[in-house]
Amino acid sequence: MPRDVVARAARAVRREEFLPEAQRGHAREDRPLPIGHAQTASQPTLVAEMTRELELRRESRVLEVGTGSGYQTAILAELAAEVFTIERIPELALAARVRLRRLGYGNIHYRVGDGAAGWPEAAPFEAIIVTAAPTTIPPALVTQLAAGGRMVIPVGVNPDDQTLVKVTKDCDGRVTERPLFGVRFVPLVTK
Repeated sequence: MPRDVVARAARAVRREEFLPEAQRGHAREDRPLPIGHAQTASQPTLVAEMTRELELRRESRVLEVGTGSGYQTAILAELAAEVFTIERIPELALAARVRLRRLGYGNIHYRVGDGAAGWPEAAPFEAIIVTAAPTTIPPALVTQLAAGGRMVIPVGVNPDDQTLVKVTKDCDGRVTERPLFGVRFVPLVTK
């Protein structure tokens, strides 16, 4: 997806809308910001780069693991036909749902649960984005990736040694993994 298309979508989403009151003054800073429950909203440049790597099309169906505040969710909803987003922390999930609905997003489906399990009954997805780091790529997510699909996921045990990985599945179902660059995410907590 061209950078200008992602940049336009990112400009349409006001980050301050997705931050706690105490953090709103920092919305234009390119750094992660706390959103409560030991979670963060990623910095805008990383959100944009991860989104670009998904190579979304207007008809894409996207699975997002880690709704958080809903900031990344809103950008995905600007670019794709449908977004299926999973958050494990009920309070964050509810706040994001209320916020996104108030902002007029009607193409988002919500679930509270274990993101590593994905959303099997809605699969396959042309794109999957994971905003917390598992130690290894969850097999359920790979299974739910459509032929020709892309997944962007941070992987690593130690937050100081994580890598953003792009997983692609070709039309024959063969899966390849390509490391992109070093990142730092909160861990993906699973059941």
